Amino acid sequence: MLEKLKDLFKKKKIAEVTYEQVKSAKQIATDKGEPYFEVLSMEIDPNDINNGSFEFDWNDKMIADLIRHGYQMDPRDSDADIVDRWFTAVCRNVVLETAEQYEAMNNRVVKSKDVGGGMSEVS
Repeated sequence: MLEKLKDLFKKKKIAEVTYEQVKSAKQIATDKGEPYFEVLSMEIDPNDINNGSFEFDWNDKMIADLIRHGYQMDPRDSDADIVDRWFTAVCRNVVLETAEQYEAMNNRVVKSKDVGGGMSEVS
């Protein structure tokens, strides 16, 4: 965000911008009443690349939408619990779709028919 402001100053498109005038994507979405979700960071364990962690940010509208879609299992669930449950479901769906595609590729039947002259028809 700061780099964009510097570019604007260089191009003289704006004369002066105060900190209060610069809104984050989260604030813009919140002001519009839209859900906001962002992956802030991802870390991988260098000793085991199959393990890592994510840092997320979200707004209240995102949580309300997740609750409405059934991601709150207990009224005592924290917002982080709800987001974690949703993100786990998203990851699970990605894995299942990838597995289905892999299985479909490996299960396809290839038929080859000799059409003469050293040529084959493959279907």
